[in-house]
Amino acid sequence: MRGSRIPETRRARVLRQSQTQAEAVLWRALRGRRLDGLKFVRQEPIGPYFGDFVCRDEKLVVEIDGATHSTEEELRNDARRTEFLCAHGYRVVRFANEDIYRNLDGVLETIYARVNELRTKGPP
Repeated sequence: MRGSRIPETRRARVLRQSQTQAEAVLWRALRGRRLDGLKFVRQEPIGPYFGDFVCRDEKLVVEIDGATHSTEEELRNDARRTEFLCAHGYRVVRFANEDIYRNLDGVLETIYARVNELRTKGPP
């Protein structure tokens, strides 16, 4: 079984090394349990997808969307991805690159609020 994860692991490593500027900014704010002690990982393989940032304990996926996520095709792909992740017990919160640049504190507050909402509601 381990051998089947090698390509995913390699791809996740490449994605981490080629992160966008917005992902780098958010990662600096999330890494090392800086947000209320929550542990996030980057580019986590989940089925055929990779979550930009994943809090495994809370089953929360944080996605950062750049300008390409505004086309009809990309919006459909994002919807399929979100549907898949939700079907596997994850909850997804999305932010645009501009959200990270212009209002990082607000993004972090939103993530924190979503985690608290998930804790209150329990599993899906």
